[in-house]
Amino acid sequence: MLYLLDANVLIRAHEDYYPIDRVPQFWDWLVTVADAGYVKMPFEIHGEIAISNGLLKEWICEADTKRKLILDEEVSPSLLNKVLSEGYAPDLDDSEIEMVGQDPFLVSYALAAAERVVVTKEVSKPSKRRANRKVPDVCNSVRVPWMKDFEFFRALNFNTSGR
Repeated sequence: MLYLLDANVLIRAHEDYYPIDRVPQFWDWLVTVADAGYVKMPFEIHGEIAISNGLLKEWICEADTKRKLILDEEVSPSLLNKVLSEGYAPDLDDSEIEMVGQDPFLVSYALAAAERVVVTKEVSKPSKRRANRKVPDVCNSVRVPWMKDFEFFRALNFNTSGR
């Protein structure tokens, strides 16, 4: 199984639960499971954090972290179009495309191969339409498995006990 991380998973982990300077075990674990091939982050999603400021940006832009965490693939234009068309709407205008941001890339990479799961903090809101759709609902529309961040942490057995 390959878990593909949404930017909000790392942003919220750092800001709410596992600050880099307070719980370094989490960040070391993340690099370890990335190096083992269990978790990756598409380049486009990485860029959402790399343009920020602070400790999270410093961590994610370290050469070793980037090498181990970033998914070494290019997006399939046909899969990206499928995600935009079926996941959001077939006729998004330029302002809506800007509004959806990088999320369609995340879902497209998950759609590119079997046994890939999107990991996100977003909550399903099926009533949202077009560019306002949430990642879980877009995943459901194109039949991509997804899970919440804490499910992912449990699935890959994150703990601070050192075991």
